[in-house]
Amino acid sequence: MNDRLNNLELLEAFREVLSQYPERVVFSTSFGQEDQVITDLIFRNNLPIEVFTLDTGRVFQETYELMDKTRAKYKKPIKVCFPDATDIEKLTTEKGFNSFYESIDNRKECCFLRKIKPLKNALAGNKVWITGLRSEQSENRSQMQMWEFDEANDIFKFNPLLHWTQNQMETYLEENKVPQNVLHKKGFISIGCQPCTRAIEPGEHPRAGRWWWETSHKECGLHGIKS
Repeated sequence: MNDRLNNLELLEAFREVLSQYPERVVFSTSFGQEDQVITDLIFRNNLPIEVFTLDTGRVFQETYELMDKTRAKYKKPIKVCFPDATDIEKLTTEKGFNSFYESIDNRKECCFLRKIKPLKNALAGNKVWITGLRSEQSENRSQMQMWEFDEANDIFKFNPLLHWTQNQMETYLEENKVPQNVLHKKGFISIGCQPCTRAIEPGEHPRAGRWWWETSHKECGLHGIKS
């Protein structure tokens, strides 16, 4: 599968995946630049792929605004998946609203309840999960392949932009007039939950702004990478 996909143009690669797994392909977006490229391709070409997002309850207002702009531009639905209310009630009652600052274990717990558990529910019953991962984003992602099997979620993972550069991505967004998060122009390169994301300084690693108070791999665990 990787041999075939690596030799296809972006849209052709999507159609190859859909030909093998019709109506069983989903795409999770967090409205980053990579995800907006994929969303544009799916919606402009009317591909039969469900687009969904995980609303952790802690995202930036600018992300909500981008979600609305994206819906308005393409006039397509984006499914919103929330964490279990009982989980969040228990977490905040027992540990408060900002326990993730206190330890890596607490941060992992918050990520699990707000992101990983809802993701598993959203992926259940599907065969292919499309992501916006790129190999140059981090050392952890440089070893990935375009087509992988995610054992944790029992699903194939399709990473169509894996070999794209930042310049390729920005060129695509500009040429196709794709809506982007205004925070990108304020130094926010990788945007997650508001309490866990800061702008980066020139020369800093693109993911340095995520969980900046930690010495970790800067991953939440969505993609099977230890954080």
